[in-house]
Amino acid sequence: MTDWSVYAGRWITLDESHRVVGVGQIPEEAERAGRQARPKEQLELCRVAGHPPYLLLPAWPFLPLGALLAAAPTWLAGGAVRDLLLGRPLHDWDFTTAGDARRLARACANTLRGAYMELDAERDTGRAIVTDPKRREPITLDFAALRGTTIEEDLRHRDFTINAMALTLDGELLDPTGGQADLAARCVRVTHTGAFADDPARLLRAPRNCGTLGFTLDPQTAQLIRASAATITAVAPERIRAELLRLIALEPTAPTLALTHSLGLLRHVLPEAAALADVEQTWPHHYTSAWEHTLATLTALEGLTALLQGRPHPKLRVGHIAAPSWAWEAARRRLTPLVTPLLEYLHTPTTTELTRGALVKWGALLHDTGKPSTRTVSDDGRTHFYGHAESGARLVYARLSNLHFPNKARDFVVILIGEHMRLITLAQTTPLSRRSSYRFFRATGDAGVGVLLLALADALAVWGPRLEASRWERLLEIARTLLEHYFHNQEEIINPPPLLTGHDLLALDFAPGPRLGQVLASLREAQAAGDVHTRDEALVFVKNFQ
Repeated sequence: MTDWSVYAGRWITLDESHRVVGVGQIPEEAERAGRQARPKEQLELCRVAGHPPYLLLPAWPFLPLGALLAAAPTWLAGGAVRDLLLGRPLHDWDFTTAGDARRLARACANTLRGAYMELDAERDTGRAIVTDPKRREPITLDFAALRGTTIEEDLRHRDFTINAMALTLDGELLDPTGGQADLAARCVRVTHTGAFADDPARLLRAPRNCGTLGFTLDPQTAQLIRASAATITAVAPERIRAELLRLIALEPTAPTLALTHSLGLLRHVLPEAAALADVEQTWPHHYTSAWEHTLATLTALEGLTALLQGRPHPKLRVGHIAAPSWAWEAARRRLTPLVTPLLEYLHTPTTTELTRGALVKWGALLHDTGKPSTRTVSDDGRTHFYGHAESGARLVYARLSNLHFPNKARDFVVILIGEHMRLITLAQTTPLSRRSSYRFFRATGDAGVGVLLLALADALAVWGPRLEASRWERLLEIARTLLEHYFHNQEEIINPPPLLTGHDLLALDFAPGPRLGQVLASLREAQAAGDVHTRDEALVFVKNFQ
């Protein structure tokens, strides 16, 4: 590890291997030396703090904002300081100032040619949304007024010790609650016993921080969360949704969800998911608990996504039980020809904050929420869940509505859940017809590809190491055929252009009314099935329609 103290208070230039190639008392001097040493490389200009632990402070945005930030006592605070200490890339910067925070945010946005957003007029909080010139991606600079009379008082009332540190503009670290020690111990700890009473949203933030950083939760903090869990219901639904979105976006998701459930939080924010822990399953389910099956399904879905991205897939593991390794190779072989459109599909935004890929994870989390209300036991002792997909869809519609999900995102997840058993049904019919493909996507729409990925993950979780090769190959075969039709045969099979309209049928003496729509729907299906190709054939079809 480099000893940055030898450069304390000076500017340095780093090469692409993060080695010092230029040093100077001013930024221009360090940059010039670096350019002479590495004229063809992309260099990074930083200032080494003049105080322990001698953090590297990037030139941007400190350099262009220097005069503005120095106009009133201002500190870099919170997660940005934590990430600097951990050597993590910074995407969000939080500043605390003794001056006018919103005015400072607006001035910084103007200087960096970004956009300004007022976050909270009452608490004097503003945001500058700007573009990082190195990564060419948007980042946020948040500015908040000092809470209390000193920065130390402000920090002591924050959520967790690892987020309760600040840096002066000279790089002096302020750590009144022991955040450095907890970083070293890889521990998430509250700053004070009233932290959750001050803001119950922090209850969800605790397991999310653990999952994000790979840290453990301090036992006393965990005890405090369990005692305060019910107070999460006092938080506005939009804030709960925001915390859940960040939590479920983590990879792997299962450990953090399991921690959230063990802390008693899930039953207050997603009670339909928490109820799965009490649902017992029998063969063919490998996991006796529907909750363990849900965690396995999420892990399997992450594995399929990693496979598409060319990353090593995480093992499908809950407890000490893993899915067969050959199943991943079979999936790779079947899905590789469709990698490009599949990844484009998953990365496509459904709303401003949610991609289709993110929503498929929500589908995996909630796909079996209809099981508690539909569980039955037959005479031979086997459990059944007839109608659980439809029941779950209704429950999830209500839950996501309560969380104020955008309608488009909510409806997407509801389709995932209501249709997640459809692939299993299709795999039992031989062969898959064009008509079946059309009906599948007529029922699932743009969520259809997500339904298929969810169904494959579900199958991996259902069977675990007992998965039969023939069964898995059949599911993959049907899924790939449907995907090929969706991506490559839209006009022929999935969404054929209309050959006739309602006006055409009226001209043929059809009476106005619902039957008009039924005739057109049947004609469209006949086109998709390959039975009708031309307008003349369409006219014959509708004239013979019974």
